[in-house]
Amino acid sequence: MDAEINGILDANSQYQIGVTLIDLSNGSSHQYGVQAPFEAASTAKVLAAAAYYHLVEVGEVSLDDPLGDYTSGLQIKDMIQESDNESWSLIMDAVGYSELQAYAASIGVGYDPLNNTLTPSEMASILADLYTGKLLNQQDTAQLLSYMQNTNYESLIPAAVPAGITVFHKYGLLDDELHDASVLTGGTSSYVFVVYTKGQNESDIPARTEVFHQLTQAVVTGLF
Repeated sequence: MDAEINGILDANSQYQIGVTLIDLSNGSSHQYGVQAPFEAASTAKVLAAAAYYHLVEVGEVSLDDPLGDYTSGLQIKDMIQESDNESWSLIMDAVGYSELQAYAASIGVGYDPLNNTLTPSEMASILADLYTGKLLNQQDTAQLLSYMQNTNYESLIPAAVPAGITVFHKYGLLDDELHDASVLTGGTSSYVFVVYTKGQNESDIPARTEVFHQLTQAVVTGLF
């Protein structure tokens, strides 16, 4: 599988592509391609959601608090499932930029909210800690993961995953950045699978989408 993934990256060297895989049974991590920070685009919304849920769990805020036209709980749902940017802005302001940076540091992630940059491996570690219950309690973990299904953009990793494997994910699309960060689970096996890409502009999104499909097919064939 390593050779297949590296072959796909080599065949698409006109793009910057970073891939990280984490086996959640033992925590082993495998990196491919570019591991420098990318502009995380909307994948960072998962971090913002986790930070707000953390504030709920320590009693500083509530999911029933009014935020904009809705409750903060509904804003989180729209931010994750619909990738709503207004909801993201409201959640970011409610958490606070310095507080969000401190929260990220507390879970081992060097996140700068102003530049919104993450490496593929940092994004993968966020998802690994979320899925394994290290970030939030069981109820909040389940709720956040439920929002990462049947989202408004299922054409990247989910489109290439066969029946029988469940996908929790958050995509990111901004200018020349196209990303998808996922947890794949089937049977007793679960893996974090993150793909970050940087191309020329939105004109190459169809071609990069095909790269996502090739990488996903290589991973699911090799792991499940």
